[in-house]
Amino acid sequence: MPQYCETPNPTEWDERMGPASKDHTDFRRYPRGDAASGVREHYRKMRSRQTVAYNQRVREKYLDFKRPMGMWEVIEKLNQLVDVSDPDVSLPNAQHGVQSAAAVRRDQGPDWLELVALIHDAGKILFLWGCEDDGTSPAEQWGIVGDTFVVGCRLPDTCVYPELNPLNPDMEDERYSTVLGCYQPGCGLDRVTLSWGHDEYLYQVLSHHRGNRLPEQAMAQIRYHSFYPWHREGSYRELMGPKDGEYLEWVHQLNTYDLYSKSDEVYDLNEVEPYYTPLIERYLGNEPILW
Repeated sequence: MPQYCETPNPTEWDERMGPASKDHTDFRRYPRGDAASGVREHYRKMRSRQTVAYNQRVREKYLDFKRPMGMWEVIEKLNQLVDVSDPDVSLPNAQHGVQSAAAVRRDQGPDWLELVALIHDAGKILFLWGCEDDGTSPAEQWGIVGDTFVVGCRLPDTCVYPELNPLNPDMEDERYSTVLGCYQPGCGLDRVTLSWGHDEYLYQVLSHHRGNRLPEQAMAQIRYHSFYPWHREGSYRELMGPKDGEYLEWVHQLNTYDLYSKSDEVYDLNEVEPYYTPLIERYLGNEPILW
């Protein structure tokens, strides 16, 4: 039986676990035509601007680890951000995190998975210190959210709105326009560069955090959960190494709760904070995380 932090009002909490998920076919239904204007425009910017050069620049800019902030404070601030790339939900991102974590608890999953479900999108906190030119602001989120892909090799047709792939300048560069691009066969996903966003940001921040006690499975889930062309559509097999099969299983585990827990349920963050704070401290310690 998994070990959980104690909640002050377990009966009340269980009653607030949220409604049953919608049918799975109701999720990730990307609109076309006039209805697609906002989401498709987000992906147009992401696809046309997320190049090798852009990724090198933003990593140097944002991975300086100079902004101390506790994880629960991050969750609270994410109640100010709505993911413009998500066709399934219009609630602030903090609500999605709590919904996902509640679904893990309902299934009696391990406590570390419950925490990952809560914080997997915490890298979106980048919006607080980002800028529009980088796509890292509330108005311009193409450097924070959306399905990720590998930069430095050909974009696969399994990307959302694949007709946008030719807009990426790297697809005209012979170094990056082939299936392998700048990578070696079977190099492993640990050695490729994924498009910049909240997955990679949180992964790098927690890798740097000395109080991090999350297991390897959790870190893989954090890094690859938005990598849908790989974990859902089967692309990038040429790049996969021996470890990546395990990564795939772990990401599928989180994806069940990330994608299919979305609903209109709204949580009072003050009410659930006493439950989650001990869980955060168990795996991330008491010191502020440097973002």
